[in-house]
Amino acid sequence: MPIDTADIFGSDQVGIHLAAVGNVLFHPLELPQQVLDILETCLQMEMQPISIGGSNLIGALIAGNSRGMAVADIATESDIDTLTAFADVVVMEGGVNTAGNLLLVNEQGAVASPSIPEAGLEIIADVMGVQVVATTIAGNDVVGSLGVCNDQGVLLHPDITPEEVSLVQDILGVPPMVGTVAFGSPYVGAGVCATNLGAVAGSETTGPELNRMEDALGLI
Repeated sequence: MPIDTADIFGSDQVGIHLAAVGNVLFHPLELPQQVLDILETCLQMEMQPISIGGSNLIGALIAGNSRGMAVADIATESDIDTLTAFADVVVMEGGVNTAGNLLLVNEQGAVASPSIPEAGLEIIADVMGVQVVATTIAGNDVVGSLGVCNDQGVLLHPDITPEEVSLVQDILGVPPMVGTVAFGSPYVGAGVCATNLGAVAGSETTGPELNRMEDALGLI
C-alpha cells in the first residue's frame, strides 16, 4: 500500500489541508498536478476540490466518515451544498468550529475535544452514526491535530497517557501506536492524511517515521 511525502502550498502540514472523509478526499483548489498525482496514487479516493469559507485549510475545518461529517461555521451555503452531495453535514458553531482539529473519526467511532459542548457531541454522534467520547490527547484538546486514524489503526502523540490511550482504542476500535511526523513533530494529525489504502505526510518526514506510520495504520 502506497505511502509518500508532499507539501501543500509550501507547507509540510498536509493534514490541515486535506480531509479524507468516507471515500472522498477533499482538497484545496488549484493544487499543482504533481501533488494531485501523489494524493490520488497514495490515498486512492475520489478527489473533490473545495474551499471552506474561502480557506484552504480543509483538513482543519472538516472531519467525518462515510455517513456524515462536521464542518466549521465559516462554510458558505455553496460549500455545504458540495459536502452534502457526499454525506450528511453538521455545522459546528459557537467558537468550537475547527472540526478537523477537534475530532478524530473513523467508521467505528469518534474522539472529540472536551471543548465541544455535550449537545454538540450528541449531534455529531447522530450525524456520523458512531459513538463519541470526549477526551484530551497528551493533555491537549486539539485531538484531531494530535492523532491520525483509519479503520485499521491510529497513530498518536507520543506523550498520550495510558488512560487516554484506553479511551481512544475503545472508541475507535483499532490498535493504537505513538509516533511523530515531519522530523519529530508530535502533531501527527496536522502532518498526515491517511486512508485505509495509503498515507501522505509532509516532505520533512523521515524514513523511520514513515515506517512507523505504515505499521500504525495497517498499510503493510
